[in-house]
Formats: sequence, structure tokens, C-alpha cells
Amino acid sequence: MKTKTAIMLAAVLLIATVVVGQQSRPPAQPPHPNMPFGQNPPNPPQPPHPDPLAHAMFPPELIMGHARELGLTDEQKTFMRSEIQKTTASFQDLQWKLQDQMELLHETMKSATVNEQQALTQLDKVLDIEREIKRLHIGLAIRLKNRLTPEQQEQLQKMRAEHHMRMQPVPGDALQPMD
Repeated sequence: MKTKTAIMLAAVLLIATVVVGQQSRPPAQPPHPNMPFGQNPPNPPQPPHPDPLAHAMFPPELIMGHARELGLTDEQKTFMRSEIQKTTASFQDLQWKLQDQMELLHETMKSATVNEQQALTQLDKVLDIEREIKRLHIGLAIRLKNRLTPEQQEQLQKMRAEHHMRMQPVPGDALQPMD
């Protein structure tokens, strides 16, 4: 059992190290043919990983940013503002808890000999808070979507599609609006 736990902890740490390394380092690129040897042009910003639920949900800022165009009722706006405020307060509290638990995990991990059970217990606390944060965001998105009429949802889908159509990738550059 201890061997499985040690392997799992090593895998988690390896994955975390790789993810942090990828986020802090730009990906390697082959040399650009028009640049002197050993020099490369700056890396263009990489698009974020696509959200698998993005097509089914609407970000609060998209809804509230187009409240007039969508014809949101006063009741809808009041409900949505209230839900967004409650969720924001809960999110902030969870962020502080997450930071505290991450500091404790770091303290546990930095000694020369790590107490495996203590480290894994602390990791579980970190993962539980991250799970709560994800549930909080998805729950808000569901509540907001459920308050929209099918027509408003269709209108938001069209707005999102039009926005993406105006964005064209330019080779070697970030997404640029086509205006």
C-alpha cells in the first residue's frame, strides 16, 4: 500500500512540476529561416486550452454585458447580480483557503524526508478546495443559464459565434479582430 501511495505522490509531483514548467517556459520552436543562427523570433502567445463546456454555458460577463440586447427583465438582472455577488464572495473565501492549504502542503514537502501520509492528507485538502471552486463556477453558470429564456440563449450563442467569426488568426501573431 505504501508503495502505491509513494508512486501516486511521485506522479502528482511530477505532473505538477511539468505543468508549472510548461507555464513558465515558452515552448521551443525550430529556428526561423530568416534569423541569424541561434536566434529565434519571440514566441507568439498561445491560445488557452479550450473549455469543453464553453459551448453549453455562458460567462456571466457575456450575459450582463449584453443585458439590454438580450432584453433581460429586471427580475433576471436582479437574480443574476445577486448570484454573481454571492459566488464572488464564496470564491474569494475559497481562494484564501486554497492559498493557506497550498502553503501547508509546501511546508510539508520541503523537508528532506517527507511524511507521506501527512503530505497526501494535505494534498487531499488542496484538491477538495479546488473541487469546490470548480463546483461553484459551474453552479453559477447553470443558475444563470436556467434564468435565460431559450430565445435569450439562442441570441447569446449567435453573439458568441459572431465574436469568434470576427477573430482571425494571423500567422505568427495573436488573434486579431477583423475590423
